[in-house]
Amino acid sequence: MSLIDRHVGFVHALRQAGLPVSLAEGLDAARALRVIDLAERGSLRAAYAATLVKKPGHRAAFDVLFDLWFPPATTSRYGEPPGARPEPAAPDGGREGDGGDGDTGPPDLGTAGRDELRAHLARLLMGGAEADAELRGFARAMVGRFGRQDAGPGRQNWFSYSVLRALSPETLMAGILREVLAGHERGGLAERTARQRVHDGVRRFEEAVAADVRRRIAEDSGVERIARSAVRPPLDQLDFLRATRADLARLRREVHPLARRLATRLTIRQRRGRRGRLDFRRTMRASLQTGGVPLTTHFRPPRPHRPELVILCDTSDSVSSFAHFTLLLTYALREQFAKVRAFGFVDTVDEISRFFEPGADVVEAMTRLAEEADMVRFGRTNYGHALERFAERYGDAVGPKTSLLILGDARSNYQPPALDILRSLAGRARHAYWLNPEPRRQWDTGDSVAGAYGTVVPMSECRNVAQLTAFIEQLG
Repeated sequence: MSLIDRHVGFVHALRQAGLPVSLAEGLDAARALRVIDLAERGSLRAAYAATLVKKPGHRAAFDVLFDLWFPPATTSRYGEPPGARPEPAAPDGGREGDGGDGDTGPPDLGTAGRDELRAHLARLLMGGAEADAELRGFARAMVGRFGRQDAGPGRQNWFSYSVLRALSPETLMAGILREVLAGHERGGLAERTARQRVHDGVRRFEEAVAADVRRRIAEDSGVERIARSAVRPPLDQLDFLRATRADLARLRREVHPLARRLATRLTIRQRRGRRGRLDFRRTMRASLQTGGVPLTTHFRPPRPHRPELVILCDTSDSVSSFAHFTLLLTYALREQFAKVRAFGFVDTVDEISRFFEPGADVVEAMTRLAEEADMVRFGRTNYGHALERFAERYGDAVGPKTSLLILGDARSNYQPPALDILRSLAGRARHAYWLNPEPRRQWDTGDSVAGAYGTVVPMSECRNVAQLTAFIEQLG
């Protein structure tokens, strides 16, 4: 593959992974390649990153794709990468299970026993960033030795788990601490420093193993194929319905700025959409110029105040990740609005504002909500019954100063949708909005009544932070 083909394929892969790379930026990157030493892989990575990466959150996906399109080594179909095998082992090292004394230099990675390989890995883990290049070379050699496993009848593939299982780097901590802390007191600064250094080394080793596994799979199956599955989308484009627990923890940092912007936008709409009360004195005074006919009316400036918000959130299992994020958003919104009342529902509804009092721990609040809130009657989502119960029990929560925000996928298990109830609630509110975490193409399929609800309350697709941000921007 020529350099031009690699460049074009790399830029295309970045776009497919969700990174915003324009045609002009791709040309800038190509021009940058003319002024660097292409043999210096670090300079090549830096040139591409400087011209194509806009946000820190995009860097992880960029690094994964760069390593696929510009790998640090190449391998024949079943061979080892050039230079991956270090110096020959010492005369006394070699058989499976032999430990070695650790003072005879690097072992022969092709024939050394696992105990000897683990001892060598322990030395590399304590080497810090200075031994990073050697650690990556060791990882490539270990993938070549342990990474290829049966993947079905007559098929083999490369796996990270088989390398990590063979060497078990996480179990080396005790031996390393014994060696490092010989003659020192346990539990002090020296132990904490050593533990952190080993943890960092294990993480770098696991990342190096995963990167080399991806490289080898790409050589066997094609880089385009592995690129589509190896890269997770950027955090702002991560689908709420596919978010993991770790993803939701990262999303917490995105919630508070969005809550502030949402409150600001709703305040702006209120200020633009409503004038103050009629200023009768100024109006009559101005009418003297037109013979007492009030052609020009004057109004008092509206009284600024923080808006009120009512949130109706679907907490069923089908949208559990989205519900988790919206509850995080609810927690953050309490600091931005004069009054926030939150209600959760599955097939009946309960007010959950009490779980998100100021100063409450958000994780503890969600745990209490799952245990104490009365949101489930039979366990099957029923929007119609939930809306009826909300209007019956909490109808006074919605008034002329209230913005109503409904969060859910509008799938009601073929139960009556109670459109008249929703129409009444939306009519009493100042504003009403519906955020749906499903792709628009799936609306009105199966048991979805998104189209019917959308005729009453404007419904927006909201599958990720980017779409939520776009929704907030449109409010202005």
